[in-house]
Amino acid sequence: MRGSPQRILLIKLRAIGDVVLATPALTAARRAFPEARIDFLTEPPSRQVLEGNSDVDEVLLHDRRAPLAARVRFLRRLRAKGYDLVIDLFGNPRSALFTLLTGAPTRVGFNFRVRQAAYNVRVPARGHLVHEVEFNLDALRAIGVQVGVPRLQFPVPEAARHFAQEFVAKNGLSDKLLIGLNNSGGWPAKRWLPERAARLAQLLAERHGTRVVLLWGPGERDQAEQIAAAAGGDVLLAPPTDLHQLAALLARLRLLVTTDSAPMHIAAAVGTPVVALFGPTNPLLQGPFGPGHIVVRNESLSCLGCNRTTCEDGACMRELAAETVYAACAEALSSSRPGQEGRSHAQ
Repeated sequence: MRGSPQRILLIKLRAIGDVVLATPALTAARRAFPEARIDFLTEPPSRQVLEGNSDVDEVLLHDRRAPLAARVRFLRRLRAKGYDLVIDLFGNPRSALFTLLTGAPTRVGFNFRVRQAAYNVRVPARGHLVHEVEFNLDALRAIGVQVGVPRLQFPVPEAARHFAQEFVAKNGLSDKLLIGLNNSGGWPAKRWLPERAARLAQLLAERHGTRVVLLWGPGERDQAEQIAAAAGGDVLLAPPTDLHQLAALLARLRLLVTTDSAPMHIAAAVGTPVVALFGPTNPLLQGPFGPGHIVVRNESLSCLGCNRTTCEDGACMRELAAETVYAACAEALSSSRPGQEGRSHAQ
């Protein structure tokens, strides 16, 4: 790379949690090139992860469902921006094509099969060896950027903080010990059993006097209501939220118990300790990032980290007992917030 780039594009498509994990790379780019214009290309569901982040000048959105004519206009607009440097943090065929079509003189990406041809700075892919945060930062290191100590970023607007405060006040929770519970996940194989979630909520209420807030997303309200009914009166449903409001609500919690999902990464970004339930994914690669988190897995199984999105057996999550998860919660509640390195709890 010759000289200091004036127009930079970072690309991370798809999952909300993945975009949260890309924010340290954005911070590193801004620190290295403080005078540059830095844009970030993602997809519509992840827009609010980046809105309000002072390290990014413009959030560009690619809608895979848009008509062909609209997608062609998008590509023309992308090329017209005249980027000097494009860093593809995603590395799938679509993001590689976007990188190539920008015409940027410096195009950074990972050495994945045929699509590495889109880049002229090819980065050895260590996604199977290191956490995704470090995987992303490798792309910055490849062009000589000093990444510093990585931290997740998720700016929370004042309006969202007010939303969370109103929810807490309306439900008389200002002096309560609040724990969030999220048993869903983007993959069916990641989800925890509703009856186990209900039992955990009961144990937390009985032994710690907590109020458990059940998180839910699109299509999940019915199940959340079933968990609340089974758990009893010390459980309440979170209100419908956008990502900013969710982040503000997570910031009010003492602890979040969650599967591997976007709320897990958002909680870590806003400084809320996490007890994370893992089965088909590997917490060393995709776990909650930063100190103060605990991972719970059924270590008796040899198939952990299989990366299967569905599983007929599903023992890794199905057999994860509420009492095991409760023990991790009790440990997290007994520690200061935050400050201890993440640990692992086995069943």
